[in-house]
Amino acid sequence: MSAQTYLAYDYPLLSAFWTMLWLFLWIMWLVLLFRIIVDIFRDDSMGGWAKAGWLALCIVVPFLGVLVYVIARGKGMGQREIAQARDQQKAFESYIRQTAQGGPGQTSSVDELAKLSEMKSRGDISDEEFRKAKALVLSDYGPAERSGSVPTAHGR
Repeated sequence: MSAQTYLAYDYPLLSAFWTMLWLFLWIMWLVLLFRIIVDIFRDDSMGGWAKAGWLALCIVVPFLGVLVYVIARGKGMGQREIAQARDQQKAFESYIRQTAQGGPGQTSSVDELAKLSEMKSRGDISDEEFRKAKALVLSDYGPAERSGSVPTAHGR
C-alpha cells in the first residue's frame, strides 16, 4: 500500500482533537490580542507614552503582555466597551428620531398639508392648485424635488 493510505493511522483521533484545541486557543488569543490593541488606542485616560508602553509590551512579549493587560486593565476594558456601545445606541436612536421627524430644515407631509389648507382658506390658491399640491405632497415627493411646481398665489 502507498504512504497516503497509512496517513490516517499515523495521526490518531486524539491527536486531531488536540490539534483542533490548540488551533482554537490560538485563534482565541489572537482575537484577545487585537481587542486589547484596539482598547489601548480607544482609552482616552492614557497618555501617549503609556499607550506606547502597553503596545510595546503586547508586541515584544505577547503572551505576558496580554495577560498583564487583562489583569491590570480588564475591568476598565469592559467599561469602555459598554460606554462605546451606549454611545453608538444613542447616536442610532438620535438618527432614527431625526429621520422620522423629517430632519432639521425639512417639513413633514402633515405640516405641508396644513400650510396648503391655510393658503386655500385665505384664498391664495385655487381648488385646482390645492388638489395638485396635495397630490404632490401625498405622493412622497420631497420639497426639493417639487421646488418648481409649488403653486403661486393669484395676483401676488
